[in-house]
Amino acid sequence: MHHPTSARELARVLRVPREERLAFKRQLKALVTSGDLVHIRGDRFGLPDKMDLVAGRLQANPAGFGFVVPEHAEPGERQDIYISASNLTEAMHGDRVLVRIERQSERGPEGRIIRILERAHDTIVGRYETDAVGIGYVVPFDRRITADVQVPSGQSSSAEPGDMVVVEITRWPTATRGPVGRVVEVLGNINEPGVDTQIIIRKHNIPDTHPDESVEEARRLGTIVRPRDIKGRTDFRPVTTVTIDGEHARDFDDAITLEKLPNGHYRLGVHIADVSHYVKEGSALDEDAYERGTSVYFTERAVHMFPSDLATGLCSLNPHVDRLVQSCLMEVDGRGQVVRYEMHDGVINSDARMTYTDVNAILTDRDLTVIAKYEQLVPMFEMMYELFEILNARRRRRGSIDFDLPEAEVLLSEEGLIEAIVASERNVAHRLIEEFMLLANETVAGHLVANDVPALHRVHEAPDAKKVEDFEAFIEPLGYSLGGSGHALTPKHFQRLIDRMRGTPEERPIAALMLRTMQKARYDAVSLGHFGLAAEHYTHFTSPIRRYPDLVVHRMLRESRHTQITSARREELDEELPEVAGHTSERERRADDAERELLQWKKVRFMADKVGDEYEGYITGVAPFGLFIELIEHYVEGLVHISSMADDYYRFIEQQHVLRGENTKKVYRLGDKVPVQVVRVDMERRQVDLGLVDILEAVRREERPRGPIRSTTRPKTERRKAQRPGRRERHAGKQGKGRR
Repeated sequence: MHHPTSARELARVLRVPREERLAFKRQLKALVTSGDLVHIRGDRFGLPDKMDLVAGRLQANPAGFGFVVPEHAEPGERQDIYISASNLTEAMHGDRVLVRIERQSERGPEGRIIRILERAHDTIVGRYETDAVGIGYVVPFDRRITADVQVPSGQSSSAEPGDMVVVEITRWPTATRGPVGRVVEVLGNINEPGVDTQIIIRKHNIPDTHPDESVEEARRLGTIVRPRDIKGRTDFRPVTTVTIDGEHARDFDDAITLEKLPNGHYRLGVHIADVSHYVKEGSALDEDAYERGTSVYFTERAVHMFPSDLATGLCSLNPHVDRLVQSCLMEVDGRGQVVRYEMHDGVINSDARMTYTDVNAILTDRDLTVIAKYEQLVPMFEMMYELFEILNARRRRRGSIDFDLPEAEVLLSEEGLIEAIVASERNVAHRLIEEFMLLANETVAGHLVANDVPALHRVHEAPDAKKVEDFEAFIEPLGYSLGGSGHALTPKHFQRLIDRMRGTPEERPIAALMLRTMQKARYDAVSLGHFGLAAEHYTHFTSPIRRYPDLVVHRMLRESRHTQITSARREELDEELPEVAGHTSERERRADDAERELLQWKKVRFMADKVGDEYEGYITGVAPFGLFIELIEHYVEGLVHISSMADDYYRFIEQQHVLRGENTKKVYRLGDKVPVQVVRVDMERRQVDLGLVDILEAVRREERPRGPIRSTTRPKTERRKAQRPGRRERHAGKQGKGRR
């Protein structure tokens, strides 16, 4: 139709039989709810894009305005729509909304929210308070939700003023009044151990407990592999097999076998826990895992995708017990090429549960005690190192991008507070396991594509041309260049740049900007390649215990091995898999955001007693409102607000990532090393406020009164008492098995 039309006219044009008219109207209503159609005056239906209407998610700002992120926009073509505070109507942060674009400005499209399609959440986490007359209200923890939630009398549960609570919205806001709700959970005082983690879990709506049906289903599966489960599987139990994980890991989803063939090639076996054998599509366990999408790893605990009976029991490749696996056996030549591979339903019996520390002690430190302890396995680890060097060299030759920068590792006290933040270094054990997992993922992806098996792929598209252009403009004055542009730009150009700046002061900030230049990796039903890994095809196969897409890949591998995929089944998958890809990509982003936010909050708390201390840091971000600085000593990021830069008027030059003084011509550039002082630690905004030492001193000199000279600079605090040893836990969860 070329114009908005009625349901009756649509039914006539589409020749919908009279007996199906009721179902047709229900379908129209569903399309309106989803935002694919718009219901307008006169009981007519129209297409949103023909009416300058866009469906998307509202990203609110604490200042009151917001942006709507459009759905279904092509990569590189997305333009967020600015929404002023007066045009937000009753929408809240995260809501799925319909926007009318009202005008185009220099900063892009501007619009008005005309309809809320879907509320983001029906609960909000925040601080319970009472006003002067005793009326309760909740101040949202997420500052992007700007309206307090009124709590009527008798709806506050047992909350006391100051408690962190979860409030359920019982009446949504309108243009004239705020939201109303009732307290459904009291989390406790914000400073109590563990409450911060609970707040972040509730804020991001991460399920913290498994449904009873899911737990019971996992329990019924038992703890041992039954003889009938082994029947028909390839028996790898006679082959020496090991798992290599972190000291604190409780679930082991991958095991390695390795042998040298008579022709000099290596036969590498990557054996992955066969979760799909136990978790059937549509079961309670499957529904629970799909909703979560991924496990979430916080500094002091993990929120697992599966109940512990399954994750740390039957599907964990514990040593000296039979376990079901899906295996990828690869014959690798001296150049790192997979010349032959096989896929199996298998069974293993792991010979040893190794740690990264012990394997590194054998291969790098040559620790005689550890070598003696694992004497029978040492030749296998030495062979692993040989193969690792071959595979790593192969990836580097093709231009796979590897930043290999140290990440922050936190040392926690028994109360869950950070005692110290130090640089973590991936040792050779982390790196060789990562290399083996990358090879298995790539081999499986190639197998899926070559055999036309519908599945999920891990996609990382080439960076946006405009972002690359801006990045090149920034690094050129520093003496660097990518040496390529447009379609001629390859991952190798980025890797060569990383190699050139390795060990230089500007390495970390330029690498951070390079990461922001890249697209975000995601899941897709179509193999579009992985730019960062310089891989034509890539998928996630190696962690079905903690990532739902891996479970989907396992199911499709088994289905393609044992049955022929019919055209009807293929049609069903073609409709289903894109939705699964989008959902799991969103759940991964949610997990990343939650992990990052809690770690930042703990870092801010760690800095609370360091006001007045001076540090050196690198400028990691430049914005119109100031400079983001990462402290070298603690890997903590803080903000130098432009209002504290009172020795001049500073202008932001976006393309060059600099703030430049109008009078002094002083320039602060991304990557510069600067001395800073901790001015304030704002626990409400969870932000460390810093000041540039040279500017602070200059301003103090100007403000110093005549007469006796007295220093107004706060002295550095005394060194704190020696830190007692804490529990080491890594924010990244399983190192070497990340989300690439």
